[in-house]
Amino acid sequence: MTLKHFILLVVLAALWGASFLFMRVAVPEFGPFALIAIRVAAASMVLLPIWYWREQRGQGNAVIKNWHHILVVGLFNSAIPFVLFAYSTLTITGGLASILNSTASIWTAVVAWLWLKQKPTLQTILGLLLGLIGVVVLVSDSVGGGVVGAGRGALAAAFAAVMYGIAANYAAEKLPGVSALTVATFTLVAAAIVLLPLAFMFAPQSPISLQAWAAVLAMGVFSTAITNIIYFNLLASIGPTKAVTVAFLIPVFGTLWGALFINEQISVGMLLGGGIILLSISLVTNVLRLGSLSK
Repeated sequence: MTLKHFILLVVLAALWGASFLFMRVAVPEFGPFALIAIRVAAASMVLLPIWYWREQRGQGNAVIKNWHHILVVGLFNSAIPFVLFAYSTLTITGGLASILNSTASIWTAVVAWLWLKQKPTLQTILGLLLGLIGVVVLVSDSVGGGVVGAGRGALAAAFAAVMYGIAANYAAEKLPGVSALTVATFTLVAAAIVLLPLAFMFAPQSPISLQAWAAVLAMGVFSTAITNIIYFNLLASIGPTKAVTVAFLIPVFGTLWGALFINEQISVGMLLGGGIILLSISLVTNVLRLGSLSK
């Protein structure tokens, strides 16, 4: 990995981590459905011209042929998890939500095991068990924090990460011949279409502040559209094994931005649970190997 790739990885993590700060700022005014509908619509408007310029000729037919699979991935990779994370940040910190978000790689391995029958190694099983323990620690810490609904918020964030795991395996199984940019663009378009009616049904009744509007637009453009472009470029240049290590950095920035800008508290339970989850991710993704621990 070159210095350029490392810098892109850090920028990617910083932008993705910032999405939890933006949600914390905007969701109390917009509500989860309207907020996420605007987020995915804004991201779609950024990505569609890029897709048309780069891939329309080669991928246009693929979109039409695979629209139903794209819709499913849009639901499980964007619409449902984004709404769940937005809901979670009504009662838990963005830092905690970002830590639970990082478990997506763990759930991806679980779904591959149960659905695609990809037999896990002993190291993977150990990593999965550690990840489960880490989630339990974080949820327990939330319940004990004294905030009404914090337990539900933490469970919503954990379930959102499960949705990512389902989407990743479904996309790999059903969309192998569709380019990454096409999947990224049209799954967001599908999510926007699905969420639009719900956004009108649950539209905010009070005027929205400029701060909240700035947060949701920044989240759509920078933490969704631009992050997708950076991520898929990294996938192509350094491969998925190295690109997935961004999961280690997102909680760092998610927690940092919350503490710096909105005075979120970092508890001992968050540090303990987050540490366990990061260790589990390192085992599941083979960044850390059992043999190296004994040396």
